Amino acid sequence: MKDLFSKALIPYIFAIVISIGASGFIIWQSDANIFILISMLIIEIIFLLIVLSLLFTKYVKPISKATHTINEIIKGNFNARFHSSASEEIGELSLKINTLARSMSEISMHEQMQSEQLSTLIDNMQSGLVLIDEKGYIHLVNRKFISMFGKTEKEYKGYLYYNVLEIEKFHETVQNTFLYERNMKEVFVHRAGLEKRYIEIIGAPIFNDRNLLKGAVLVLYDVTELKKLEKTRKDFVANVSHEIRTPITSIKGFSETLLENGTKDEEVTKEFLTIIHSESHRLQLLIEDLLSLSRLERDDFRLVLNKFRAGEMIDEVLPALKHKAEKKHLDFSIDVDCDIILKAEKERLKQVVINLLDNAINYTPENGNIEFHLGQVEDYVHIKVADTGLGIEQKAIPRIFERFYRVDKARSRNTGGTGLGLAIVKHIVEVHEGKIEVESEVNKGTTIHVYIPK
Repeated sequence: MKDLFSKALIPYIFAIVISIGASGFIIWQSDANIFILISMLIIEIIFLLIVLSLLFTKYVKPISKATHTINEIIKGNFNARFHSSASEEIGELSLKINTLARSMSEISMHEQMQSEQLSTLIDNMQSGLVLIDEKGYIHLVNRKFISMFGKTEKEYKGYLYYNVLEIEKFHETVQNTFLYERNMKEVFVHRAGLEKRYIEIIGAPIFNDRNLLKGAVLVLYDVTELKKLEKTRKDFVANVSHEIRTPITSIKGFSETLLENGTKDEEVTKEFLTIIHSESHRLQLLIEDLLSLSRLERDDFRLVLNKFRAGEMIDEVLPALKHKAEKKHLDFSIDVDCDIILKAEKERLKQVVINLLDNAINYTPENGNIEFHLGQVEDYVHIKVADTGLGIEQKAIPRIFERFYRVDKARSRNTGGTGLGLAIVKHIVEVHEGKIEVESEVNKGTTIHVYIPK
């Protein structure tokens, strides 16, 4: 700009100096008086001022505005603009500055969007995230991490990790990540009040372009549900093995006895064969229930829905159950709205009714009462089975739908049940998008409510 201004100003000044010199020389040669000389000099000075004013308007003022606009852009105000058409050079400068401002504005908006997207992504991760520099200072924690360990973001950022986190496994993971410069993984138990959570922590080192360690990022996963599933799987395998071993042991033992001692004593033979038949039947029921549960839990399981009257279903299942209740001298009361139309898988719903009533009969002492009700509640078909049996402790109620869970283990096995009945009921109700509720009191009885959408 200075060069431009100088190049534009020099010709004007040179012309004025020559003009003043020429005027002085003419006056001196013609012996004119001093008054004329002064007048001509004043006129030349006025002319000079006019030229300087024009130069200021054409070059100095636009350059000042351009400088101000550039300063605003440097400060981050990318909306600043500079407009001038004083000369071709200034017009081109104006165009370049405004183009630069627009480009910087677009880059800034793009960076801001990326920053917001990254921040949103990090904050909405379902895993805790911590960024630590090479000196051990925390630079970033996300929302999930704060929800896991409490406090606020300000209480973590800018602090050494070992001063704000008291978890020994966390310290070990950070130290090993820095020491070995490779990914490290640990699992620890974190207690928040009475709740126990299993947390898996993975530490990954961060390197710069020169492959120098610049920090570490730590990701924390809540694996409590996976631990529970793993425990459930192990318990299930153990329970299945135990439940199958018992009847197989009986069948093997009594069949070996018969093979060794022959069949001379008909009464003993009949007794042993009866036991073998009973145990094989129990084994068959267990396998059928396991297969039924397996089918219900498959991802591709689909219900075969059909419409039917409640009365049809009840007529198919109640006679045998009523006969079983009469053999135990139980008072069996039935209240069914036979005209209700259900849209469900009939065989599955029959299984729900059979399992619930069979449990009620098995766990109710002689001369007790059993009540079966099927009616309508708002948009649901309501099935209620109530008994005056053993009852269930409140702390055990949430577990009664677990596979092989038995409230009274010794007595439950003697009833001939497989321990899978209520688990099957729960799955059938869930695949029908229904709900199930339990009310129970020890030694007073149990009431189970099932609600199936109409």
